[in-house]
Amino acid sequence: MSFEPIGAITVVAGLFCLLFGTDSVVVAFVVFCNLGSAAALLLGGANVQPAHLFLLFLMIATLFYRNISTLVLRSFRLPEPGFWLLCLALYGVASSYVLPRLFAGQTYIVPLGTSSHLITSDGVVPLGPVSSNFTQPIYLLGDLVCFSVIAAFGSTRDGIGTLAKALIIYAAANICFGIVDVLTAATGTQEALQFIRNAQYTFHDEETVGTMRRIIGAWPEASAFAGMTLGSCGFTGMLWLCGRKPLVTGPLALISLLFVILSTSSTGLVGAVVLVGLLYTIALLRCSTHRQDRFSAGLVIAGPLVLCVLILLALSVNGAADRVFDYVDTLVLSKGETSSGVQRSAWNAYAWRNFIDSSGLGVGLGTNRTSSLPLAVLSNVGIPGAVFYVLFLASVFGFRRGAPRTYASDIRSAARVACLCLLAGGMIAGPTVDQGLLFYIFAATACAYPERQQIRRAPVSTALIGPAAAIRPRLADPCPRPAQNASLGT
Repeated sequence: MSFEPIGAITVVAGLFCLLFGTDSVVVAFVVFCNLGSAAALLLGGANVQPAHLFLLFLMIATLFYRNISTLVLRSFRLPEPGFWLLCLALYGVASSYVLPRLFAGQTYIVPLGTSSHLITSDGVVPLGPVSSNFTQPIYLLGDLVCFSVIAAFGSTRDGIGTLAKALIIYAAANICFGIVDVLTAATGTQEALQFIRNAQYTFHDEETVGTMRRIIGAWPEASAFAGMTLGSCGFTGMLWLCGRKPLVTGPLALISLLFVILSTSSTGLVGAVVLVGLLYTIALLRCSTHRQDRFSAGLVIAGPLVLCVLILLALSVNGAADRVFDYVDTLVLSKGETSSGVQRSAWNAYAWRNFIDSSGLGVGLGTNRTSSLPLAVLSNVGIPGAVFYVLFLASVFGFRRGAPRTYASDIRSAARVACLCLLAGGMIAGPTVDQGLLFYIFAATACAYPERQQIRRAPVSTALIGPAAAIRPRLADPCPRPAQNASLGT
């Protein structure tokens, strides 16, 4: 076991945030999700990321309150999203131990972790237990805790507003890490980022596509950076479309989209097209139902004009159109012919074979590696796990007809768009069932309904040091009905 410097920073930050209150803990937890290349603890071959370590402080800061604890337990009731996620986690944990032993030697896998078998020239081994059968269930249980706690916190009176603030700060921090990555690479000072690139992963921080260096930010590779940036871009872009803090969310969405495109990731480029198409479709629908929705109307009118201007510029500048086509061709059109594309196709072929050879039960959570989320779910946890996962997603994206539009409902809509963006990236290059803590933060935000609660939270520091009476939160009036033009406010 090795306790890393970034782990010490995480613990110190957690203790300080506890003193400043629950809101500070939640904001810090969301921001720490940026550090996808860091390891706070090294346990043999396993990496404990700072955000997973910070989960302890999140639980202390929120579960201390009886009412929030009650909301956490309620999130596991049928048919709440937490119930289906709990079923997926339980089946995943059981499958990680039972299935690799039950079907041992009956098929070949691309191992996600280390195996006792020798790897063949094709990069496969006979099915059997691997080291990631231990780490992946822990990650999935962490996702379950994250989802339930964040959903409960967001369902308090001021919680969902704090979550929106935290996710906006996350988007800004992600952009800052991208800028720092570009600057350190340009100046040859990449060593300055080694303290947050200490995880035992294979890093792709020196790769290029043509003359462009791949941008990885605080992640191990460009596809991970582009995928996570897609989520924050979708969230801030939808908030801008709703007219919420447009002077902040608009620039953040635009810069995030630019980083996704320039990251040289095929996942990011395809996901960017999906994101822009999704936001434009939503804007069209909103224009048909909200007469005074100026941001949606602006996007509907300005979108085609901007696209035409960009096409004319590309055609008028010598060689620009050819460079754009070569860029798209390298990342998307000819991706299947590259060594990376061939390798990922082989992973998916073995994953499908694992699903068939296991009679639809899967080979166990964390056993094999894929390059597509649907195949990762089917090959790891089989049909039972896929059913639980689909029911979880269906309950997250469910909405109530005729519900009044409020600030909270706009935040939920933005979180659903972010989830769709992350899922789009996972469809293209998702290696495991675990989608990461950020996905479950967005999913929990999409399920947070403070309108159903009448809870006002006391500061966590008061609850920790004050008398027992200070722990009980006071009742407050329900969220007030917004004004007619609330959607245009900031």
